[in-house]
Amino acid sequence: MREPLLKKGFFVSAPRQALQFETRPLPKNEVKPLIRLTGVSKTFPGKQQVHALNDIDLEIPAGQIYGIIGQSGAGKSTLIRCINMLEKPTKGDIWVDDLHINQLTERQLRAARKSIGMIFQHFNLLSSRTVYGNVAFPMEIARVDKEIIRKRVPEMLEVVGLTDKAQVYPAQLSGGQKQRVGIARALANRPKVLLCDEATSALDPETTKSVLHLLKAINESMGLTIVLITHEMHVIQEICDRVTVIEDGYVQESGPVIEVFTKPKSEATRRMIRGSIETQIPDELLERAHGIVANGSRLLKLSFVGPSAHQPIISEMLRQYSVEANILFGKIDQMKDIPFGMLLIELRGEQTEAAQDYLEAQDIDVEVF
Repeated sequence: MREPLLKKGFFVSAPRQALQFETRPLPKNEVKPLIRLTGVSKTFPGKQQVHALNDIDLEIPAGQIYGIIGQSGAGKSTLIRCINMLEKPTKGDIWVDDLHINQLTERQLRAARKSIGMIFQHFNLLSSRTVYGNVAFPMEIARVDKEIIRKRVPEMLEVVGLTDKAQVYPAQLSGGQKQRVGIARALANRPKVLLCDEATSALDPETTKSVLHLLKAINESMGLTIVLITHEMHVIQEICDRVTVIEDGYVQESGPVIEVFTKPKSEATRRMIRGSIETQIPDELLERAHGIVANGSRLLKLSFVGPSAHQPIISEMLRQYSVEANILFGKIDQMKDIPFGMLLIELRGEQTEAAQDYLEAQDIDVEVF
């Protein structure tokens, strides 16, 4: 399989009026929300009403990869389907690119959906059509000029690395290749938003990593806003800029991925990261540590985020102060491009208080046990 061709300006080969697509990557610190939900609730009627979403407020910045994570039944699929109105909210308001989308007429909504692509867990490819035909299909529905379709489909297949599979049928493809076709199809109408509904949960770990890297490359090359829902921690950790944790139809917390997962505020988040990301010292380890710490020593947990995780801070502390450090536990991990880690140390000597002050001055969270 050929590697995807992704570089800035790749899509300018087609006529500008045909593209209707912004290829300039947006800065990651762009604060204007491209998607905004206020007070969104969704209730499914029946003998026992199901309150899938409850008063959801959410802002998704332009140009970012935004993760929504929760266990099965949390409401995350309903939430993402409300964004393109595959599910109509019971109450609340949704804006996409300044369009009040749940107030549009059916005709206006069909036009608006051209700027909102979507990929699915089970691919949803048309088995009777070739790869080429599947990618062309949404453009045919949108009545795009045939000459534009003829030029654009090969471009999309080049982006996802499937140029040599144009005349192959879905049954002849692997799961990863099917999802790449789904991505190419979702990009065909030049959307501003790409919604991913558990896009990797049906894939093996190696294929998942490949698809995530493709989504990240698409985001960086095109400035495309991606909303990705999942129950898998490693998916969020791998590529997302920001995340919302949802449980029982309620938002539990939102923020930058590194902040939410290294300093969780809700019990739902703590349950999500348990076993995936170590942010706490195991109780049994703390108990053993207390048993070996000498009288007069300090037992400290040091939490590092960003560049400080790779700085020689401990050795510099030992050089400047009359202390000894006994490292009892340590771990360094990474979320997207941001390293983080923690150490459990026993600090002893004449200047333990001054040494602790030094550590806190280095942008390190210090917790005393």
